[in-house]
Amino acid sequence: MSSDIIISVKNVGLSYRKKKSFFRHEYHPALKDISFDVRRGETVGIIGRNGVGKSTLLKLLSGIYMPDTGSIVNHARKTSLLTLQAGFDLNLCGRDNAIISGMLLGYDKERIHAELDNIESYSELGEFFYQPLKTYSTGMRARLGFATATHLSPEVLLVDETLGVGDEKFKKKATATMEAMIQSDRTVILVSHAASVMAKLCNRIVWIENGLIRDQGDPTTVLAAYQQS
Repeated sequence: MSSDIIISVKNVGLSYRKKKSFFRHEYHPALKDISFDVRRGETVGIIGRNGVGKSTLLKLLSGIYMPDTGSIVNHARKTSLLTLQAGFDLNLCGRDNAIISGMLLGYDKERIHAELDNIESYSELGEFFYQPLKTYSTGMRARLGFATATHLSPEVLLVDETLGVGDEKFKKKATATMEAMIQSDRTVILVSHAASVMAKLCNRIVWIENGLIRDQGDPTTVLAAYQQS
């Protein structure tokens, strides 16, 4: 394996068990046979229609799920999954959730506390930073998650649709932050339905359909084929 490969996905499959009746279950294949590599410093976009397994793939890459078949090798020291369904505690305030998120990523309290002022400022939550998350809108939670994940600087950042949420001002700021990360040595894997964002940010696109990779490669070429399909 090349030394610059940070994540290697080989023949990965995962099925969900669905209950049909009290005694009967059936299995739905979310992903069937997925293989690709991600190189250090690369930004890879994952595209496909709703329900094809894009978010499932990110959970596999983060270690939340384990594949039924195949293997995933992740050489990153720290990997952060940024999603609108992030595991925040709705009864805790934004500040406390940022601290817990950092601890779950493996950072010590000293490092997290050193970044809290920056996280608060970047999120633009104002007094809501000290209010329970149950008072937040979806966009506010996304802003907190994005601010926390990007300021704690994981080696690999997995982003699930978050850039599409919030007001236009914050979207532009988030996109600019992602562009700056791309210029650094950060590795980013991004799921989004916004073709313009994917074309601007990604070095490579992976197109998933029916649990398989239909195409991958140059963003302009793959996005054009996807939009025509």
